[in-house]
Amino acid sequence: MGSFILFALIILFASFLQTSTGFGFSIMATPFLLLLFEPREAIQLNLILSFVISCVLIRKIKKDMDVTLVKRLIVGSAAGLPIGIVIFLVADINKLKIGVSVIVLVLTLLLILQFRISQTKVRDLVTGGLSGVLTTSIGMPGPPVLLYFSSIHTSKEKLRATTLAFYLFIYPASLIVQLLFAGTSKGIWVSSAVALPVVLAGLFLGQLLFARINQQMFRIFLYGLLIFTGIYLLLDSWN
Repeated sequence: MGSFILFALIILFASFLQTSTGFGFSIMATPFLLLLFEPREAIQLNLILSFVISCVLIRKIKKDMDVTLVKRLIVGSAAGLPIGIVIFLVADINKLKIGVSVIVLVLTLLLILQFRISQTKVRDLVTGGLSGVLTTSIGMPGPPVLLYFSSIHTSKEKLRATTLAFYLFIYPASLIVQLLFAGTSKGIWVSSAVALPVVLAGLFLGQLLFARINQQMFRIFLYGLLIFTGIYLLLDSWN
């Protein structure tokens, strides 16, 4: 019962973040789901539920998305997906989490120090590629996209809509790759079905917050979440 309550709380808060920010589910859920499930189960749960969230939300916010950027991210991620599954199958999961945590913390520090870059086609593609690698390897496409969008000073509306549109491709594509090369289990799909009512509750609460948060608060929240994720992954990999 204790594990179920923890699972429900993780999914509720992660769904809340996904709706209010456009990226929070994978960043919040994956590290904590690894406490309850094996890596394959945690990653596939994240992929399934994140895809459901994107499907529910995209109709309401599609007017804010950058279609050209979404297409470039998809093209780039197509190259990253197979690399990510190879890493998942052969790499030590703790070393992988250490690498990701260091990257997230360093890049977040650069953003806090007002590091900025200009948007280019090549950088769009590279960001998509990195996102693809992280999705099939650890189920977290958010950090590269979030860090890139923040560095080019993207509005919170455009960030949320564009990332959700990108996730409509990256999550099912990554899940298919996972199923083909890593397999799945009945428990993963049962847990996903049980989590759906909790996800819907999180979506409702997240929508209420998004309408009330300004751009400055939004960025502070993003940086705090990234720092928390990076530190958590780093500490968890040493246990």
